[in-house]
Amino acid sequence: MEIIADLWDAFWAIPHIKAWLTAAWLLYIIPLCAWIMLQKREPVATLSWLMSLAMLPYLGYLIYFLFGPQRIKRRTLQRHRARRGLDADDMLHRRGSSATELATLAQATSGQPPSSATAMQLLVDGAETYRAILEAVAQARDHIHLEYYIFTADTTGTRLRDALAERAAAGVKVRLLLDAVGCTGLRRHFLQPLVDAGGQFCWFHPTRFKLFTRPWLNLRTHRKIIVIDGQVAFTGGINITDEEDESLRDDAYRDLHMQLHGPVVACLQQVFVEDWVYASGHGRADFEGTTLWPEATEAEQGGISAQVLTSGPDTPWEPIHRMHVAAIHEATRRVWLVTPYFVPGEAARMALTSAALGGVDVRLLVPKLSDSRLVTYAARSYFDELLAAGVKVYEYGPRLMHSKAMLCDDDVSLLGSANFDHRSFRLNFEVCVLFRDNGVSSVLGDWMRGEFERAQPVQNLRERSLWRHRLPEAMARLMSPLL
Repeated sequence: MEIIADLWDAFWAIPHIKAWLTAAWLLYIIPLCAWIMLQKREPVATLSWLMSLAMLPYLGYLIYFLFGPQRIKRRTLQRHRARRGLDADDMLHRRGSSATELATLAQATSGQPPSSATAMQLLVDGAETYRAILEAVAQARDHIHLEYYIFTADTTGTRLRDALAERAAAGVKVRLLLDAVGCTGLRRHFLQPLVDAGGQFCWFHPTRFKLFTRPWLNLRTHRKIIVIDGQVAFTGGINITDEEDESLRDDAYRDLHMQLHGPVVACLQQVFVEDWVYASGHGRADFEGTTLWPEATEAEQGGISAQVLTSGPDTPWEPIHRMHVAAIHEATRRVWLVTPYFVPGEAARMALTSAALGGVDVRLLVPKLSDSRLVTYAARSYFDELLAAGVKVYEYGPRLMHSKAMLCDDDVSLLGSANFDHRSFRLNFEVCVLFRDNGVSSVLGDWMRGEFERAQPVQNLRERSLWRHRLPEAMARLMSPLL
């Protein structure tokens, strides 16, 4: 300790050391402030970054370089389109006037035209979802395309890997796109049986570093997509892991997925193809010999109005965020929202409270305790305002509520991979499906009603402990723009 004290005294004895440190700090903070402000993001988020990084000289620059918000310019890709059913004007004309406003907004922001489904099956929890996926994979004859955030080398992952390898050995083209951060624990040797059978896989935004190039550690694909033979597709919130299979674990996540048939499958196929070309760099020639979009007839046009929504850091419009807000504003009777991560921005918070104040039945279901305590605290910091406006808030437990869905009135449903937070709306590559159909809404509404009945209503929070609850939640709220 004496040596450390002597070195400390010697350091401060250096002539003009305070002036040198001040100059070094200014050289650090001024360019960094200019860089962050030129991103032109929300003032609150910008100020949060500036205040946080100003207190961490030089180390703060490294943090922002690795994890700070950034936009990326994806390679210019000519969008693949089916021979029928994906012409935007034609589809909008067939949709009718009742859905034009939401459909037009969705297409303008995400680039995906309105479409339809011949069938939509809501899949609840992992056991039912994995059973349906394995059955569909076993019937594949031309190709199987998969894109996942998490794919683990456990019982669930092994079952699907073996099923894919069997189909690949039979001549089916298998392409597997995995997020490099979400699948951190997955090793190549686990996927080797699939590769040996003729399947392909690649990483989305691999975590290797290049000199003078910002890494994409914070920009992940959170999408869950399976497309089989261009005929059937799966998407939703369920990853490939035992943590989501209630038949294997009593504490498995409570989650939703869906199986789709009809023209909307081509839209999800398009999302996968663009992501594969972008991540692999192989080009469209890699799909030669694959029947991406089988011929569709007018008879196959579905009666379920469906539209795929995509968002990510490659667009400034935050399409999924905008669609949530727009659908809430359009609602006149009810808005029911289920999400594992609730960290709303000002627009979404205003939409929810305005709807409740206007007499709409607004309900929010979140986990009693999510897998991130910081996010749990941040979410609870908004409850007072929501409750005061008349929003009914429920906490689900003990299983973690991992479902992501919103129901507005009796016809608008939105399901997919996106959480109701800044990360999903701005940083992650997400995919959702917007339905305008009474049948889909009825099924989703029945499921939501049961979940609300099993959950615990949140009462007045002001009587809780200042130090154990209210103060930590207030501090977590300050981090909301960075979550």
